[in-house]
Amino acid sequence: MAVEPEHDFPVSWEQLHRDAKALAWRLSEKGPWKQIVAITRGGLVPAAIVSRELEMRLVDTFCVSSYDHQSQGSITVLKEVPGDGTDTLIVDDLVDTGRTAKLVREMLPNAHFATVYAKPAGRPMVDTFVTEVSQNTWIHFPWDLGLQFVRPIAAGD
Repeated sequence: MAVEPEHDFPVSWEQLHRDAKALAWRLSEKGPWKQIVAITRGGLVPAAIVSRELEMRLVDTFCVSSYDHQSQGSITVLKEVPGDGTDTLIVDDLVDTGRTAKLVREMLPNAHFATVYAKPAGRPMVDTFVTEVSQNTWIHFPWDLGLQFVRPIAAGD
């Protein structure tokens, strides 16, 4: 059963950058890894920041679709990463219910999973995170914000 958001948590570009850099600080003592895998799309920006801070150049993507701008639906894997996750750092923006993380963990069981933000239901699925928010908080990421919600260009009118 989904929890209806009661709280809004808007995240600015500056805050996301600070939080992703804090994630890199936490991860700097846990590696080394040979590659970073960003969970798309939300993990792309944090993964870029983490890869810069950890001076890692091999960045791949695990492409899934599970959210629209307000709710989580069924998970569709669009692109996988080969292997079992050995020497791999997975980076995502958020672990919410843990459904996506569980799927990725099943496919890459030996990877280290890190997120910038975590909610209680998904927190057990990740190894490292920076900030925990309540399950009933909706995080508004900067790429989704304008003065109001802005539909992606490809979504049409």
